[in-house]
Amino acid sequence: MDDLTDYDTIVLAGGAARRLGGADKPSLSVGGRPLLDRVLAACPDAAITVVVGPRRPATRAVVHALEDPPGGGPLAALDAGLRHTTAPTVLVLSADLPFLTAATVQSLLEAATRTDGAAAPGGGSVPHEGHVPHEGRAPHGGRVPRDGRTLRDGAMLQDASGRDQPLVAAYRAEPLRRELARVRAEHGTLAGLPLRALMAGLLLERVPDATTTASFDCDTWEDISAARARIREHGNVLDEWITAVKAELGIELDVDTAALLDLARDAAHGVARPAAPLTTFLIGYAAGQQGRDVQELTDRAAALANRWAAEGAADADATGAETKPAQ
Repeated sequence: MDDLTDYDTIVLAGGAARRLGGADKPSLSVGGRPLLDRVLAACPDAAITVVVGPRRPATRAVVHALEDPPGGGPLAALDAGLRHTTAPTVLVLSADLPFLTAATVQSLLEAATRTDGAAAPGGGSVPHEGHVPHEGRAPHGGRVPRDGRTLRDGAMLQDASGRDQPLVAAYRAEPLRRELARVRAEHGTLAGLPLRALMAGLLLERVPDATTTASFDCDTWEDISAARARIREHGNVLDEWITAVKAELGIELDVDTAALLDLARDAAHGVARPAAPLTTFLIGYAAGQQGRDVQELTDRAAALANRWAAEGAADADATGAETKPAQ
């Protein structure tokens, strides 16, 4: 394994979600799928995935952990998750990222494990001048190999406004553990401390998210509504729907959507609802590959479609005062 495939993931899925009225945010549905499942789908290759927070269903096997004390904040949660990991690189994510993709995860892992230059303390890439004749320590803890290049401590996403996203990041495990120990020693606890207490001692590369898509998080009902609306935009809706159906049916398949739409149009003499033939194709594929009952698969896809429609109806009916949309 190399550093891009030998990684673990920690998903922080606790918190009080006060701006959502205390709702269980990771379980809220966007595009018919819980936010937690959308985040897990972006890192399927993680050797170990730890979800820190109250136990809840997930689409794949995860390790469950709980911060000490419960509700102790992001550093306590990160520490709890890190205790279950063994890989040299750790992907750290919040559980409210509806548009995180595997491509963004790959970019973070690549940036976190590069050695071609040094990263500035707290983020940003800077040239590393001079030669260090033996392996030692760079300022702020970065490790200096024999070729004189400083290894980054990790990489985090930076949104279009320039705001750092330490919970959409990949870190080298050793410096992450070191800095958590330092913060605990300085403060006597990790509970209640902000993430910036940890970031100050790490050399982090920033990976730009120019459209603030992968870093878009859902803190309010307005954010949830905006995410649901975005996936229904004309250029996104079919890809999002096909992804949701594949996840619901438990299949992995590259779908040539344009070709299937052309076939469906010709076969049905101009079908007006292109999601319908695509969905029936996926049901047939799942039944053939897995030997499963077509009616069961049809019922599951129908239930997914109902959830999909219910979200749009709930948001359309919302008025004036903030109202909790259907989950």
